[in-house]
Amino acid sequence: MKPKHVPQRTCIACRTVAGKRGLVRLVRVDGRVEVDPTGKQAGRGAYLHPNRTCWQAVIESNRIEQALRIKLSAANRQELMNYMQDLPETE
Repeated sequence: MKPKHVPQRTCIACRTVAGKRGLVRLVRVDGRVEVDPTGKQAGRGAYLHPNRTCWQAVIESNRIEQALRIKLSAANRQELMNYMQDLPETE
């Protein structure tokens, strides 16, 4: 019997491939970036590992802006930093 297909996605910070369920999805909605806990929200998406190392690398650089093709506002960047504070240091 053939094993079930597991969707693979690439973390935009460290560029490693992992299962879709093991990553956090960011989605561009109405000119801003939001965390998509369900992974099903409509809009352009990008994936990150659920750890502070990957999030910090992406927030400090412009990789979110490149991946989602959007310019982050200061308020939106701060919202993502607040979400990052609840994440573990490394996985």
